[in-house]
Amino acid sequence: MDDSFDVIVVGGGHAGCEAAAAAARMGARTALVSMRRDMIGAMSCNPAIGGLGKGHLVREVDACDGIIARAADMAAIHHRILNSSKGAAVQGPRVQADRRLFKAAIHALLAEQPGLEIIEGSAQRLLIDGVSRGTSGLVLADGRTLHAAAVVLATGTFLNAKLHFGMESRAGGRVGEGAAIGLAEQLRALDLPMGRLKTGTPPRLDGRTIDWAALDRQPSDDGDWTFSALSPRRTVPQLACAITRTNQRTHDLIRAGLDRSPLFSGVITGVGPRYCPSIEDKVHRFGDRDGHQIFLEPEGLDDHLVYPNGVSTSLPQDVQRAMLRTVAGLERVELVQPGYAVEYDHIDPRALTQGLALRAMPGLFCAGQINGTTGYEEAAAQGLAAGMNAAAFAAGRDEISFDRATSYIGVMIDDLTLHGVSEPYRMLTARAEYRLRLRADNAATRLTGWADAQGAVSAPRRAFHVEQQGTLAKLRGSLDAHIVSAGEMAATGAAVVSDHARRSLAEWLRFPEVGDAQLIALAPELAAIPAALRAEVVQDCRYAPYLVRQDQEIARLRADERISLRGVADYRAVAGLSNEMIERLNAARPPDLASAGRVRGITPAALAAIMVHARRLAA
Repeated sequence: MDDSFDVIVVGGGHAGCEAAAAAARMGARTALVSMRRDMIGAMSCNPAIGGLGKGHLVREVDACDGIIARAADMAAIHHRILNSSKGAAVQGPRVQADRRLFKAAIHALLAEQPGLEIIEGSAQRLLIDGVSRGTSGLVLADGRTLHAAAVVLATGTFLNAKLHFGMESRAGGRVGEGAAIGLAEQLRALDLPMGRLKTGTPPRLDGRTIDWAALDRQPSDDGDWTFSALSPRRTVPQLACAITRTNQRTHDLIRAGLDRSPLFSGVITGVGPRYCPSIEDKVHRFGDRDGHQIFLEPEGLDDHLVYPNGVSTSLPQDVQRAMLRTVAGLERVELVQPGYAVEYDHIDPRALTQGLALRAMPGLFCAGQINGTTGYEEAAAQGLAAGMNAAAFAAGRDEISFDRATSYIGVMIDDLTLHGVSEPYRMLTARAEYRLRLRADNAATRLTGWADAQGAVSAPRRAFHVEQQGTLAKLRGSLDAHIVSAGEMAATGAAVVSDHARRSLAEWLRFPEVGDAQLIALAPELAAIPAALRAEVVQDCRYAPYLVRQDQEIARLRADERISLRGVADYRAVAGLSNEMIERLNAARPPDLASAGRVRGITPAALAAIMVHARRLAA
């Protein structure tokens, strides 16, 4: 085996798969190292992709020619747009995926990627140059040595990981798999800033023991939307989910079992996710609630397993079975696998650059849960960024940064590297200041051209994007050129005020009463344009006045970004800063004044002092 590569990626989860694929697309000879080849691309927790904020990330990864969206489309057995009653900017596409089909799709997409080799083995330690402290490769547990200019750590929940089943615990990052102990010990020995986090998963239920007739069914959404721009249609049969909820009997059993909970007995020290707490944490924190929803999600077309979304738990198995059997429809349910918690090490993401490179170790990049995040989508997006930057580093190119103003990926990386984490980070649409521009439906328009300029886009994606952008340009031109009166618009059924004004169709779309149906009625030729492209332009027109305002805010942001802070070695040298500000700024290392303004607790007066100091250094 040739042991020399440009990029080595450690870990075959969502972050590792995207990192390896991205690096290979950019021309880097890439090795993807995984403990078990057959577990690459496995969905460790819920069988779903997307959601609020998360769906935006999936579309953005796809816009940069990533693989998670295409794999999701190949496996999607249930489609749903979350927040469908709200504006397009905060709607979240989400699919239930057949676990087996999804993993098979990931394997197929990786297999067809030129320049990518998969190596089965356990990462034992990094090769580190004694002088530069840079990374030069990887040693596997079986003694094999791999060399590379850049290494991406995408270790998920495996770093010094421990599984908790009630009061019993054992080493492992996932049921049936071990933990990355040697690598974790090396990272701690290098005195890197590290912490401990916790996540969990619900039990898996035997769907044949559920009384489906007693439950509210939730069918898949109508329509034909897909996650990837390259997926023309849905190809997998659709299944319904079901909804039930806990009750006071459930909660009483949970409370009675808290003395046997590793979370409440002090066995688990890592902090869990705020936005996806365990059922015992929900019952403890929200004691006044009379119930919590449970979404029963099928795990596959030919699989009887069901995922009860909403009851993540590490209670003992007997408590899990008893409390679930108090729930409507689950009175005779059988557990196939109990729920459990995973505790694992992570690196403080403030030690990373905007390109997810570890400042203290040149050539080492980190992506996914090792950076303190939670979720497949956050991991995939970081994997994309880390893989692109690892390939750029190996080729001697400058760092590639995702822009906060043009992507949710940029928002996430900026949040992580500036603020760090006190709990597993989850993407939410509320985290983005410019979310009117950052919609899920326009990700390709925002990012594919940019990603192509970085060398991260394949020829088929490039050709498809050029064609799509040409169609969008013609559509926008047609909407601007087509002038109609208020009377003509009213004749389509739109309840608009008859003010005798004549407006372009683009201007009429600013009225909430006017939509796609009116466009087709007044300009029938537009019906030939794909509905998804029409919808994107409709939303652009509808948000136009607000986007002008956001563009002005972005212009001010760009002005502050031009004031570089890379020359500030220690913020103790800046007069007038409090000790707390100095500590946060030295940890975050903001690259520019705009970034410094987003560090928590930094006041306008402090920014003025930092700006004066930076200009003095530059003079």
